[in-house]
Amino acid sequence: MHIPDGYLDLRISALFYALSLAYLLLALTRVRGKVDDEYVALFTTLAVVIFAGQLLDWPVPGGTTAHFTGGALAGILLGPFGGSIVMTIVLVIQALLFGDGGILSLGANIWNMGVVAPVTGYTLYRILAKTHKFYGALLGAFLGGFLGSVFAAFFAGLELGLSTIFLYPITVTIPAMVLYHVGFGLIDGLVTAGVVWYALRYHPLILRLAVG
Repeated sequence: MHIPDGYLDLRISALFYALSLAYLLLALTRVRGKVDDEYVALFTTLAVVIFAGQLLDWPVPGGTTAHFTGGALAGILLGPFGGSIVMTIVLVIQALLFGDGGILSLGANIWNMGVVAPVTGYTLYRILAKTHKFYGALLGAFLGGFLGSVFAAFFAGLELGLSTIFLYPITVTIPAMVLYHVGFGLIDGLVTAGVVWYALRYHPLILRLAVG
């Protein structure tokens, strides 16, 4: 899902840089002063795990790549703002040191995987966890991981299709990105639900660290 440079025109790149920057400024304001040592430890661990998981890429026809996203998991455990910050750190390191995703397209990649995915995951998890503390939470985690990945892919397809310098229109890019990420979304959903299941069973306090 990492969009490289040369795929998005400056108009699309600037728009999503502005949107991502605005959200990250809000996130830093909301998280500042509300974290403790346990939150920082979880933040660091998630950054490493998600970084490693995203290195496994598969090519997508008419798009970029498909892979485990991890944004919903970060949003559920850290909150939508902390989740976005940790995803941004991961994406910046990948772009600068490994060339995974472009510099000009970094704003779009942050928006897709660092804003859309964490917010989707956190929102669905919180809503469904209220219906049942265990099974509702698991369902929310699964749907959050699944739809977080699919929605992020939708935005990637939209950005590519609207770009004046990309070869394919949105009638190709959106279906290609979304359909391929349905499968990877299931992986995101299962991994997210698995982590939440483990936390509910053995470390329930972890699920109370999220800053909303």
